[in-house]
Amino acid sequence: MVSLRDINPYLDELTALRHDLHAHPEIGMEEHRTADLVARELERLGIEVHRGVGRTGVVGVLRVGNGEGAIGLRADMDALAMAEANDLPYRSTIPGMMHACGHDGHTTMLLGAARYLVETRRFNGTVNLIFQPGEEGAGGAEAMIADGLFERFPCDSVFGMHNRPGLDVGQYRITPGPAMAGGAFFTVTVEGRGAHGARPEDSIDPVPAVAQITLALQTIVSRNMPPEERAVVSITRLSGGDAFNVIPQTASLGGTIRCFSRALMEKIRERIETVAAHTAEAYGARATVSFRPIFAPLINDKEQAALYADAAAELVGEGAVDRHGAAVMGSEDFSFMTERVPGAYIHVGAGPGRTLHHELYDFNDAVIPYGVALYVSVVERKLAPEAF
Repeated sequence: MVSLRDINPYLDELTALRHDLHAHPEIGMEEHRTADLVARELERLGIEVHRGVGRTGVVGVLRVGNGEGAIGLRADMDALAMAEANDLPYRSTIPGMMHACGHDGHTTMLLGAARYLVETRRFNGTVNLIFQPGEEGAGGAEAMIADGLFERFPCDSVFGMHNRPGLDVGQYRITPGPAMAGGAFFTVTVEGRGAHGARPEDSIDPVPAVAQITLALQTIVSRNMPPEERAVVSITRLSGGDAFNVIPQTASLGGTIRCFSRALMEKIRERIETVAAHTAEAYGARATVSFRPIFAPLINDKEQAALYADAAAELVGEGAVDRHGAAVMGSEDFSFMTERVPGAYIHVGAGPGRTLHHELYDFNDAVIPYGVALYVSVVERKLAPEAF
């Protein structure tokens, strides 16, 4: 089986590759340079390459032996639309874009695993190397699936990972079952009748209606959800009017919900629509709701999660693997893949440092061998030949 020491000969090249990706970030569904770099690296290794899967996604197919089993390994490639504040030799060269979530590191780790698997070939079956665009809310996983990801590249199971600042380097955390929340964005627009600010009697003022809807939506979780269910409804934006002396025609609010089942998400949507409509009606106004599911709940298959944890423990010891980490309210569109194929998603310790999505965040290169080796280890377990 692979060990962390086996990855050491690759580290200098992989670190340089990660720095190059960091310096050239691309936002979701626009990862043209990144996808080309990935594809060329896979081709250099002699791996069968499929470009343009789900627009800018790349899939590498590596077959060894005559085994019928197939495994998917997924890494995300996109950056965020935010300016970098780091003073690094490899800081972002693209204004207003940076790798603030570590996808440059994830891509690098999967490329490192591809290289090791090609050189050692200690498995029997097919490995599908899935480099996904647009994870940051741009619909990249759904785009790849709609483009026939699992029909064109069948997988018996699929595995993903993410670096986790605050968790020590050399540690892993996984959650069997519901692991990360599904998420949706919503907007409530209230239409009234505008008027001069000095003559409110001529208006149907949408502002107090929006204010009351904002307060009323806070009762959805506390009064409409079973106590054992975890859910969040957050109002994150309010708008209405441009002048101090004008009652506006419309006002609006927007926010996000997070929960751990599609059924619960639908129930919350129905409550938002009902509360908004009847509250606005009480003020003589009319409300319309736009509701956009962005992420499905991420549900780790328990069997695959146990195997992933076993693979991690083989590398770092049982004491460094949290097999029952708490589910988190953040979201991840790898969930759309695990809805279709049994899979698991693990957090890889990134040590102390800035949190994800911070302007001073930088992926910790010390994490690279832990990601590479874990990808390899799960392949060698799932597709083990009778003897190496």
